[in-house]
Amino acid sequence: MPDPIDVSGYLRRLRLAHLAGHDPSVESLHALHRAHAERVPYECLEIWLGRPTSIDPAESALRIVQGRGGYCYHLNGAFSALLDALGYRVTRHVGGVQGTAEVPAGASANHLVLTVSGLPSPAAPGGRWLVDLGMGDGLHEPVPLTAGDHRQGPFRYGLRPSVAEPGGWRFDHDPRGSFLGMDFRAAATPMAAFAAKHAHLSTSPESGFVRVATVQRRDSSGADVLRGLVLTRVGDADTRTVLDDPGDYFAALADVFGLTLDDVTPAERGALWRRLSTAHERWLSEQEA
Repeated sequence: MPDPIDVSGYLRRLRLAHLAGHDPSVESLHALHRAHAERVPYECLEIWLGRPTSIDPAESALRIVQGRGGYCYHLNGAFSALLDALGYRVTRHVGGVQGTAEVPAGASANHLVLTVSGLPSPAAPGGRWLVDLGMGDGLHEPVPLTAGDHRQGPFRYGLRPSVAEPGGWRFDHDPRGSFLGMDFRAAATPMAAFAAKHAHLSTSPESGFVRVATVQRRDSSGADVLRGLVLTRVGDADTRTVLDDPGDYFAALADVFGLTLDDVTPAERGALWRRLSTAHERWLSEQEA
């Protein structure tokens, strides 16, 4: 049996405590997904704080209840545990995010994908939904697991059968998104399938999470993206701000992304800022070169 999670605390974090005890529904699934996308940021700051994490859904859920976020294994892992506890028929799938056209498409296990079944609606007569909170600037709401285009706010996404993963699916991101697309396999998979890739992504010098401290948050009209010390808004407005003062950086974490970092000591904040500043200076030097 999986470890239990704090369902009440999780729903309070989402400001959806009233959904406790409700039967699964299309409307509630959308409300849960929207709230999660808006209030639980996609972030890899634990790596930059030197705090190892696992991909255990119960551990990830506890961190969310305590005010933090995570990346795909953490966010989708925890959300799958929440949905399961609320009675939804949720399935985990091996996925793979394709950053650029130079990277081969396919389910490389660098991404965890969720689907929910048993919830038919006019938009999804078969009752199956793509549910994914681990793409950063990706979905704001679930989309029907049917081929076609799906618009959410200013972004347009495509969903079609995968060429790289026969029987699976391909998600094509909006051209303004942070990656090209994502493929996932049809078969269900256990969390253990992602352990090796998580170890690589959280420790390897080649990992994007190790090279760049990233925080992202999606809402109905766009996405906020913080990469290193550069904060951008994409969607309803396109803005770019360099946060080269620690006060501005930590204020943005709190005000834009809801990350007050109450679990981070002053010494840890100082060390984090030094790492961020060093990485930013290195990035500036590379840009000049």
